Amino acid sequence: MQLYSAWALLLLLIIPVMGWLMLRRKRTAAVTFSSLNAIQNCPFSLRVRLRPVLVAARLICIALLIIAFARPRKGTVLSEISTEGVAIEIVVDHSGSMGQEMDYQGEKLNRLETLKKVLADFIIGGKGGLAGRGGDLLGLITFARYPDTVCPLVMSHNVLLEFLKNTDIVRLRNEDGTAIGDALALSAARLQKAEEEIQLRNRKLNKAGIASANEKADFKIKSKAIILLTDGQNNAGQYSPMQAAELAKKWGIKIYTVGIGSGQAFTTIQTMMGTFKMPVQDDLDEPLLKAIAETTGGFYGRAGDGDALHKIMEKIDKLEKTEVKQIQFTQYAEKFGPWAFAAMAVLLFEILAGCTIFRKIP
Repeated sequence: MQLYSAWALLLLLIIPVMGWLMLRRKRTAAVTFSSLNAIQNCPFSLRVRLRPVLVAARLICIALLIIAFARPRKGTVLSEISTEGVAIEIVVDHSGSMGQEMDYQGEKLNRLETLKKVLADFIIGGKGGLAGRGGDLLGLITFARYPDTVCPLVMSHNVLLEFLKNTDIVRLRNEDGTAIGDALALSAARLQKAEEEIQLRNRKLNKAGIASANEKADFKIKSKAIILLTDGQNNAGQYSPMQAAELAKKWGIKIYTVGIGSGQAFTTIQTMMGTFKMPVQDDLDEPLLKAIAETTGGFYGRAGDGDALHKIMEKIDKLEKTEVKQIQFTQYAEKFGPWAFAAMAVLLFEILAGCTIFRKIP
């Protein structure tokens, strides 16, 4: 509650002066008597003693009118949020080679598990220099010999994290491989039709009476990007990686490529004689990953361990920013009515009481 014309309350200071003048006034109608000796000792009646109530009622009426004149009102703060976010497809290699060991904060994890932990930090934020991608559309595509859309572009990132958590290394030999070109082509096509998919999904949810997360704000796609994370070279699929990169460039999509693994890679083997670490060959095609990134305006980073991968994701996080614009305004409801009605009620009481109970003659 606030007052639009708070200065009007200064008029309340004159009420005590008005009360003093009204009670002090002696000019009243009179009847001439020859002598007042006979009635000087007569007691005052209750009505006479309560006549100042009329003065108090008049002053209360004036005070209520002054408060009403100050225009008390109650404001409700409303806001409009316009979000210009980034649509990002996270493309994860889960081929057999991603089972090789990698250091992550003192732990020995396989490459896929390390990648999953760093991506979770990238999505929700809170660790290192990662602030999270709360206002963005994120999708997840995994690939080995064949690419799969594991999670479509969504703003509900808890769903995405659950799909990421359940991503495992391929187990069947006929599904193993590294189809980088097909994975990039699929992710680029998904991003190209992102706006259409969002509108179609919202229409379906509206028909079902469900409000989607994308309707909570006026969301616009500011830019589109692909984050490719792989440890191998393209050896499967219909599309070449450079064909997919040219397609992404045509559609205005940046590709950030991340090479997973160091020059000294090991895998753990369990045998009857115990556990042994065996060195494995590094098949990372760095020239190809650099060319893909340079073609689309992104960059390439090499992640030999979990800390290096974390720094690369921090760099991507700083480059792809979300803009949130919020406009606040206050809607007021006038509350002077009850004060004005109360003043009228007190005035009516004064008039009726002055004409009946406290009426005097003459």
